Amino acid sequence: MSDQTKGLLITLFGVLFVVPDSLFVRLIPADPLTIAFWRVLLAGGGTAIWLVLRGGAAPFRAVLATGMYGWIYIVGVGASGVLFVIAVSLTSVANVVFIIASLPVFAAVFSRVFLSEPFSQRTLLTIAAVVPGLAVIAYGSGETENAHIAGDLLALCLSALFAAALTAARAAKGTSMVAAVAMGYVMAALLILPWAAPFDMPNGAWPLVLAHAGVILISSVLLAIGPRYITSAEVGLLVLLESVLAPLLAWGVIREYPGPYALIGGAIVIGALFLSNLAVLLRQRR
Repeated sequence: MSDQTKGLLITLFGVLFVVPDSLFVRLIPADPLTIAFWRVLLAGGGTAIWLVLRGGAAPFRAVLATGMYGWIYIVGVGASGVLFVIAVSLTSVANVVFIIASLPVFAAVFSRVFLSEPFSQRTLLTIAAVVPGLAVIAYGSGETENAHIAGDLLALCLSALFAAALTAARAAKGTSMVAAVAMGYVMAALLILPWAAPFDMPNGAWPLVLAHAGVILISSVLLAIGPRYITSAEVGLLVLLESVLAPLLAWGVIREYPGPYALIGGAIVIGALFLSNLAVLLRQRR
């Protein structure tokens, strides 16, 4: 098996494992901060154990050695892990995943501001298409059941925050940030513990809690490994699957209809990002 095929398969399975994330948030009978606590604690703790067994403390020391960049990534990832749960609790699954799909736009802006990377014509065209798509989604929040502008704004902040983390990771290229995911998640769990009620949930909910943490743990590891073997354009195309499949899963399992505005706006955002990544991939192949 070639490195590219291996990278595509690992990344694909990483994306597929993260698809039910938002559905678990809907199904677990607990308040958002309690769900977020177990989500980040178990996934972060599991990742930390996996890293220690493979390389001891070296991966953690390597992240801390990057200084400010490592800490930006730790804070960004940890906060994103909590904010995702809160955003899903405030608005529809479709709105959250469609808005988070705009992450590459924020990443391009941050790279321009902090890394002095110029905007390409492709990037400007993508931004010009994504912004109206987000506006359509936001407009529909006042017209669609289960959708609310507060959750939409939180998802937008989450997208920008995670994009900042990825920009920091690019600035510290050469250092794996998997250990930063573990540290960020565990630190986030400890910070929200005073407002969570970790053991205040029905006994029947624990299998859902463990399954939720399990899919996040597996997807985190796979998505940290797979992209090392393929291009960023290929990663971008595969990650878009989550934005398409997560709303469909919620629609099919719990009958959460995204609404016409989310479908139209989401199609604009996903379509623009798909064409943008496809253009890069075709250019690289040539």
